[in-house]
Amino acid sequence: MSTEMTTPFERGNQNQTTTWADCIAWYETLARDFPGVLRFAQVGTSDAGVPIHAGVVSADGVFERDAIKAAARPVFFNNNGIHPGEPEGVDACMALVRDFCLEPQRLAALGKTVFLFVPLYNVDGAFNRNDTSRVNQDGPERFGFRGNSRHLDLNRDFVKCDTLAAQVFNKLFAAWSPDVMVDTHTSNGADYAYTMTLIHTQADKLGGELGAFLRDTMLPAMYAGMDARGWPTCPYVNPVKDSPDQGIAEFLETARFSTGYAALHDTIGFMPETHMLKPFADRYHSMRALVETALDFTVAHGDRIVALRRAAKQSGRMRAQWPIHWAMDEANPSSFRFKGYEARYKPSLLGDYQRLWYDRSAPFERDIPYFNRFPADIVVPAPRAYVVPQQWREVVERLQWNGVRLERVENEREQEVGCYHVASVTPRGNAYEGHMFHDDVRLEKRRAVATLRAGDWIVPLDQDNARYAVETLEPLAHDSLFRWGFFNSVLEKKEAYSDYVFEDEASRLLASEPELAAQFAAWKAANPALLKEQGAVLDFIFANCTRYREPEWRRYPVFMLD
Repeated sequence: MSTEMTTPFERGNQNQTTTWADCIAWYETLARDFPGVLRFAQVGTSDAGVPIHAGVVSADGVFERDAIKAAARPVFFNNNGIHPGEPEGVDACMALVRDFCLEPQRLAALGKTVFLFVPLYNVDGAFNRNDTSRVNQDGPERFGFRGNSRHLDLNRDFVKCDTLAAQVFNKLFAAWSPDVMVDTHTSNGADYAYTMTLIHTQADKLGGELGAFLRDTMLPAMYAGMDARGWPTCPYVNPVKDSPDQGIAEFLETARFSTGYAALHDTIGFMPETHMLKPFADRYHSMRALVETALDFTVAHGDRIVALRRAAKQSGRMRAQWPIHWAMDEANPSSFRFKGYEARYKPSLLGDYQRLWYDRSAPFERDIPYFNRFPADIVVPAPRAYVVPQQWREVVERLQWNGVRLERVENEREQEVGCYHVASVTPRGNAYEGHMFHDDVRLEKRRAVATLRAGDWIVPLDQDNARYAVETLEPLAHDSLFRWGFFNSVLEKKEAYSDYVFEDEASRLLASEPELAAQFAAWKAANPALLKEQGAVLDFIFANCTRYREPEWRRYPVFMLD
């Protein structure tokens, strides 16, 4: 192979990763020299104004998305560099695409499967190169930074879409609707023998026959394939206690993460996590092996995967109820044969405590508890459709970016709807990825008469993208737009009172509204200590009276149609 066709990783001591400029120039050269194999183009721009690119490899020279989707050809998607400090996937993808161009036999092996890739997603972070931000990582010599130019983690942004990069990704993903995705990463965490660990779309959450296929067919084949390639792989090491020998749990990747976002589109997603303490060269080679293992399986079983995804979307059109929240089954773990190092404790040299360390002179191989079942713990009835009032345009945009079919209300009308009243919310104590995320939400379901105005949006669930709509619009879903704070203004009461005037009015309200009087009596019995606080007493009466009620206050503004 000529020097011009080797990557920065291959040219050096196998401890270098490419820069953004070299990476893009590499693909542009390949696309120019091999136009029948590779189509490569800019698909958007980052918050810092840096181009974001994507490429398509096709064995028969067909690159048009509509033609590929019309023919039901499997689409395999490889996303790289979401965390540029974890870059082995970026370099492995460069070499893989090069080999498609130079090796006719490797290209022909794709068959009708299309290889879609983003060479380097977090382009902003790629420019922030250093050798210090990955404190526990063994190489490469210099690498990018986890955050983007707004100091946001793109692997928390797939639903809220604060960044232009995430908006580009949403549109690209929805347009191509890939069947399998591999999003490449490096892990922090415990020490163990494996170079490669694997997060996958949680099978119970993916659900149905598609989830069963992932758990029972694809995952065993993936682990066997990695063994055959010389890179034994284990599930992502997520200890349930201090160390993995006490058990590990599957990672419940909600929709803020790439694999959880993929599930909203009924896509099988993988997030391979190489081990930070292993040399960069080993991480690179194991990552390439993982991507090729997943790709080869997709080629071999593409028709089956396409059919299962189609069935999942069709099933979504007819669901009577939707699971929207899942929790780990702690009582019924399975087991996994794990290769680890004994966890030990010794006095810290820094403080008065015992610190954990892993004794590499004491390797072990034993069965450990593996918590890999996550049954749904919140299930909601499926409405015929949702109504999103047009003023919530940020919500409408995200639905549109993800291919959700929307219908405009043509004429204003009054209509009985289902709605939620927000009884309470508890946000996280600190800002999380630019938002005050609502960890705990309590709702009351009610009936109401709402005004549907011309221009409001109907979101019917008789469509392929119903799952995305449900899991973003149902407030109790793990990563709903409500939890991310898109509707926070409805939690604020807009009018107030002067206590010295309202004191007399409150007495009149209790006399004229029997329901309020009953509520107040119950409140007094439950909160005797608060009767000494004028503000608490008057706030309760003001908040619960009918005369001065603000209909929009604490009413979740997305409605449900039967």
